[in-house]
Amino acid sequence: TAGSSMVLLVISLVAVVLLAKYLSKDIEVMVISLGAPQSVVGVIIAAIVLLPEGMAAYRAVKSDRLQTSLNLALGSALASIGLTIPAVATVSIVFGMPITLGIDMSSTVLLLLAMITIMFSLATGKTNAQQGVVLLVIFASYLFYTIVP
Repeated sequence: TAGSSMVLLVISLVAVVLLAKYLSKDIEVMVISLGAPQSVVGVIIAAIVLLPEGMAAYRAVKSDRLQTSLNLALGSALASIGLTIPAVATVSIVFGMPITLGIDMSSTVLLLLAMITIMFSLATGKTNAQQGVVLLVIFASYLFYTIVP
């Protein structure tokens, strides 16, 4: 039923958030020891959370199902953002932990570029390798500017 599904969803989200908080301490120590910026911790946690859907998207693209791959990747990212951020905010309020969700100007520009590229794909109803390459370049730029601010 919808009620039991909602309860299980909330329990799962709380588990993911608490595990991410637990993992983030060890990852933070590793990032600091490497001399990388603090924002790299968030990138690593996001990569771990999105890994299962990312692997499914990779398998879909290897099977020449580009649209399925895009749907998996975008759906996963939107669900993670749309569900995890409110859950993290709620847990941080309940446990009195500070949270920062802001992004800097260069990240905002890259986010807008990615959204425009995705809008082109969604507007036509089809996607192609060129749009995928553009998104990968935007992602690589984001990673670069996160590690080397």
